[in-house]
Amino acid sequence: MNLIAAAIAIGLAAVGAGIGNGLIVGRTVEGIARQPEARGLLQTTMFIGVALVEALPIIGVVIAFMVLGR
Repeated sequence: MNLIAAAIAIGLAAVGAGIGNGLIVGRTVEGIARQPEARGLLQTTMFIGVALVEALPIIGVVIAFMVLGR
């Protein structure tokens, strides 16, 4: 049962990160298309957002290891 819980935690974290990254990058592309002069600021903000979203799967892996007791 612990293995199933760990797999679900990692899987949901990966799915959430994928959706979040897609939304962030999509909205950044829209913003750059509307205001090309703001490209640098938008890309900087996008990279910070992607980095924060990518922390989610790492936390999911840590929780999975805690559930497994390793």
